[in-house]
Amino acid sequence: MSFPDPGQASLDGGKCPVLEELGERLRTLRARRGMTRKSAALATGISERYLASLECGEANPSLLVLGQLAIGLDCSVAAVVGDMSTASAEWVLIRDLLEGRSDAELRKARYALSRALGHSEAPGTQSQRIALVGLRGAGKSTLGKLLAQSLGFSFIELSLHIERMAGFSIREIHDLYGPNAYRRYERRALEEVLQIHSDCVIAVPGGVVAEPATFSLLLGHCWSIWLQASPEDHMARVARQGDLRPMAGNAEAMQDLRRILEGRSAFYAQADLIIDTSQQDLEETLDLLHTGVIRHLQASMSTR
Repeated sequence: MSFPDPGQASLDGGKCPVLEELGERLRTLRARRGMTRKSAALATGISERYLASLECGEANPSLLVLGQLAIGLDCSVAAVVGDMSTASAEWVLIRDLLEGRSDAELRKARYALSRALGHSEAPGTQSQRIALVGLRGAGKSTLGKLLAQSLGFSFIELSLHIERMAGFSIREIHDLYGPNAYRRYERRALEEVLQIHSDCVIAVPGGVVAEPATFSLLLGHCWSIWLQASPEDHMARVARQGDLRPMAGNAEAMQDLRRILEGRSAFYAQADLIIDTSQQDLEETLDLLHTGVIRHLQASMSTR
């Protein structure tokens, strides 16, 4: 989605839709709190005249001004700028109900909401699908194949499924159509796998967490395992596979990898089981993985 340039909009003699929407949100937030424009100006430390310009969509505020508005109107900057959680009264009530909750409480609420909306299966019914998540080089393909063999399950490399569906390689999809198109293929490929397979081990591309809806679908229909590894092991394993792209022409490759891992770890950590593949050799890791899955399968069978 592209936004018009606010400066250009004013030069053309028209109003910028983004600024008009901001003005409408400010009027709504002020009205919701029963504040006059004068009282809102006093609370925010912004002149009444400038506040009027903002509410009419004629002024382009700085980030600092947005911060002042948020403090004065007793809300978040996100509420001022406008996000999905401010779209309706129900959104606001749900958001406020969840605000300040612990991660454990939020996870419980997400599971309940996901099941209520039909976006996930009841506990235990998704147990025959095992999803391996994590960055490239974590061992998803190697361990996934071995785990599937030991369980008598099908093994699915989701990236290969995406390529078959698209008729292009992953790199070609990105180069020709961009990352948004790739995410759509990724979602469709996962939906198809979930529809066709009930007993399987799925090696999932590391970037699946970039699209929360797709990752939520995965968590709702699979028992997930984060194969964790140190950044050094991730890089070394990818290089041993003959793929030097992460390091080619990039002196800060390791630093970039650390940032990616740090940015994704909170999502990977939503998995049902975490196994650090850097702590032991392949055979020992497979044994830990197999033991964890067997325990889960036995527990899920006992709840049916």
